[in-house]
Amino acid sequence: MKAIIETGGKQYYVAVGDTIFVEKLDAEEGKKVVFDKVLMAGGVTGNPYVKGVTVEGKVVKQGKGKKLTIFTYVPNKRSTRKKQGHRQPYTKIEITNIK
Repeated sequence: MKAIIETGGKQYYVAVGDTIFVEKLDAEEGKKVVFDKVLMAGGVTGNPYVKGVTVEGKVVKQGKGKKLTIFTYVPNKRSTRKKQGHRQPYTKIEITNIK
């Protein structure tokens, strides 16, 4: 069975055994997480969510993504240049069950 879940403002199309990277969740590695915002499960769509369906997963890893360089400037003004870096935190989750 496959499902579409919503977490962190994004939607993910998952099946049992899939590994997904989501926005950082407050859960330790090895702990179970339950997603109750299920938009579609087994071909049944919700309005907006399917009632009584949950997707369970296990936290595999907490980490940070690759470094992005942000460079902002105003043309013809030497004093308004700024270079900045960013690493987005993520949670790696393995989907274990769709109920």
